[in-house]
Amino acid sequence: MIVPKDKFFVTQHYNQPEIDPNTYRLKLTGMVTKPFELSLADLRKMRPTEMIVGFECSGNRPASFQGLSSCGRFTGVPLREVLNQAGVGPKAREVVFFGTDRGEQEVVFRQQTFKLNQQFGRSLTLENAIKPEPMIVYALNGDPLTVPQGAPVRLLMPGYYGVCNVKWLSEIHLQEDRYLGNFQGRWYRSVVGVGGTGEDLDLNTQWIETEITRIHLKSSISRVRKIGDSHRILGFALNDGTPIRSVEVKIDDGPWQKATLDPANTKYSWKLFSYTWEGASPGEHTIVSRVTDEEGNVQPTAEDLKRKKTFLEDNSQFPRKVMIA
Repeated sequence: MIVPKDKFFVTQHYNQPEIDPNTYRLKLTGMVTKPFELSLADLRKMRPTEMIVGFECSGNRPASFQGLSSCGRFTGVPLREVLNQAGVGPKAREVVFFGTDRGEQEVVFRQQTFKLNQQFGRSLTLENAIKPEPMIVYALNGDPLTVPQGAPVRLLMPGYYGVCNVKWLSEIHLQEDRYLGNFQGRWYRSVVGVGGTGEDLDLNTQWIETEITRIHLKSSISRVRKIGDSHRILGFALNDGTPIRSVEVKIDDGPWQKATLDPANTKYSWKLFSYTWEGASPGEHTIVSRVTDEEGNVQPTAEDLKRKKTFLEDNSQFPRKVMIA
């Protein structure tokens, strides 16, 4: 389930800054009782925590064969321990994370367009930031982060889409107001129609905009292996950490059949699963999986998501064609 770090998917919106780990400083600013800086050495002196986390780009979808997804063992320190060192001010409500990466960005306001040089930024509510899971990490699979992975330090948000895991972390800023940076308030949104016909200008359809945050429940078939006289269907599921009730596999027009979850799966890892396919006939077949969590959420079909205008958060069932010799 662990992806080698040289195979780990990477993406970014601006540049990939190369930062000297010896001079690196993480700034704590804003509504803190003690603004200060932490070096990489300071972070490494704190008691380390390890967590296996699988996450994906919110733009991951069948068109890319689900390629923008990886799972690794991260090492770092809980975010809330760093916030405790700084002290949270009484009016702080929002925790903003800025990366060192930056670039030119167009910002549209009514009929005006501004070109600004901006840092990449994302935020969390203070309530979410002080939970046990968020981490400031400096190692992947036992080795220091590489530049594409956000070296020397990045934010890790288990159960959240990749965009929330800010790389090349340079500053943590506490404030009272909601953060509305470009990659939070504008680019990373989903737009879904509820009610009515779902046509663009239908007055009975309500268009709901939501922010890209937690991973939506999904699964995907990854491969089929022949083992003796049978075939083994393998795949993985991803979600926000909510316990999984079941993963099922369907072959052609047959019934849904329960797959077996790997006992080595952990809360935020990929949830690997397998299904033994007996008596597969020669020729082309269609196989698909679906996952259900303990809260009763079921992975949707592409038809279920037809009213979603944006391509982000595509967690639809992903039928795959296989040829049996």
